[in-house]
Amino acid sequence: MPGPRRRSVLISRLTDRPLGSPQDELRSIILDGQVPPGSAIPVDAVAAAFGVSRIPVREALMTLIGEGLVDHRPNGGYRVAMMTAREFAEIYLVREALETAGLRAAVERACADDDAQARSALRALDAAITAYDGRLYHRESRRFHLALIRPCRMRRLLHMLDLAWNQTEPLQPMSHLDSTEREQLHADHAGMLAAFQRRDADALAAVFAAHHHRLQTAIGALPVDTGLFEAEEDIHFR
Repeated sequence: MPGPRRRSVLISRLTDRPLGSPQDELRSIILDGQVPPGSAIPVDAVAAAFGVSRIPVREALMTLIGEGLVDHRPNGGYRVAMMTAREFAEIYLVREALETAGLRAAVERACADDDAQARSALRALDAAITAYDGRLYHRESRRFHLALIRPCRMRRLLHMLDLAWNQTEPLQPMSHLDSTEREQLHADHAGMLAAFQRRDADALAAVFAAHHHRLQTAIGALPVDTGLFEAEEDIHFR
């Protein structure tokens, strides 16, 4: 006789937090890396957790599919989106192009308040390194990069960057790097901040390019057979 069915990781996370809208809560859980890519999203159980019908849950999932955070497979239901290693690398190329354009514009428009926010973000990164907390470092790294880019005041660019960045979040790539790799990447951040505060766009772009190349190399070295990435031959199931 089969034993009791195990509750999904996603449903366990939902019961551990106050609930807002299905769309906002599911997005938050996925972006925090609390549910691994490929995890099933049981519509009925999610609807029960929120005390709603299946309709608003399906509407929320359709929105998240459009954002690249959820997949729907024929006869397979919904799941947290997965990418192949090649697709993951492509998203990082998109991010690099958007960030480079944003950084150059930000240098021209930044003010003293922007400098203060960037310094605060770098201190938070320092604390994450000291704590040996990969997940925290991942979150604070994004905060630091955005502190340098947000002064560009380019709403559409920031929106596109946010969407591209979100697609890599479920994998939590920074949390899979070892402490030496994170420290090397973190050393680049100090150079980025110094160039930003000098309003030296060329120096900032150069440090960022080297930083992004280092990051792509580290992520490219992650094993593709440990469940982090989807196999190329599985794409047709989407």
